[in-house]
Amino acid sequence: MPAKILIIGASGQIGTELSLKLREIHGNDAIIASDIREGSEELMASGPFEIANAMNYEQIAGLVEKHQIQEVYLMAAMLSATGEKAPMKAWALNMDSLFHVLNLAKDKKIKKVFWPSSIAVFGPSTPKENTPQTTVMEPTTVYGISKQTGERWCSYYHRKYGVDVRSIRYPGIISYKTLPGGGTTDYAVEIFHEAIKQGEYTSFLNASTSLPMMFMEDAIKATVAIMNAPSEALKIRSSYNLAAMSFTPAILAEEIKKHIPAFKISYDPDFRQDIADSWPSKIDDSAAREDWGWSNDFDIAALTEAMLSGVKTQLVK
Repeated sequence: MPAKILIIGASGQIGTELSLKLREIHGNDAIIASDIREGSEELMASGPFEIANAMNYEQIAGLVEKHQIQEVYLMAAMLSATGEKAPMKAWALNMDSLFHVLNLAKDKKIKKVFWPSSIAVFGPSTPKENTPQTTVMEPTTVYGISKQTGERWCSYYHRKYGVDVRSIRYPGIISYKTLPGGGTTDYAVEIFHEAIKQGEYTSFLNASTSLPMMFMEDAIKATVAIMNAPSEALKIRSSYNLAAMSFTPAILAEEIKKHIPAFKISYDPDFRQDIADSWPSKIDDSAAREDWGWSNDFDIAALTEAMLSGVKTQLVK
């Protein structure tokens, strides 16, 4: 019988697609999806779902006991742009939920934990080009501060208590299946919807803002790969740098114009510009490639084709 896996935050952008992929791999009944609200029709129909608050230890511990959970993927979080509007709420959600899961692992109630970090852990003093795995980290958002703090706690719980916790620093994640959840890289999803619906888009980041990006399929692939890696192969228990491509709104617009020649982009930067300016433009993820064999499948051309095709299909539904 396969080990039971709990996904906390399964209704979110990454959580939804991760839950469906893990059900494909392990079987529908082995994956218990949970969130504070119900998810997409496809998620709800594909297997077991539990309403649970990631900040409530008793609820999470109850699900672990009820379903005999062995692995937890903690995908619940308040992202960068949303977190700036409610800093204390973001801090509480992002930190309390992590402690609940780490403590369940410390107490041997579960065997393995996945917790995502983010490029938001970096700040203005971090080298922007080929940002190293280990470097200066002075995040400027509550999201970034919570993720940096979380990395330190993951490393501590592994060293002190032997908790098998695994983590990757996600770049901007791009998907057509679920709407973005209040992040600073959301423009790279919105632009495809507007290109098809309106033929134009106003970017909330300026034309030359280069950020690390990744197609959702690659993000899911990396998440599954690090959880399948032998424990002894993982030399980093804070969080691994992860990269696929970097581009600016202007570069992405040019790629879209290859498919929609009349597409127009304009720029009206908002508060998210300051957040983006504090982040790296390109990430060195050689440690992930060497330690557990990470490699990406999608570049900007493949991403653009997949997104335009996917968004068109979604709009027809």
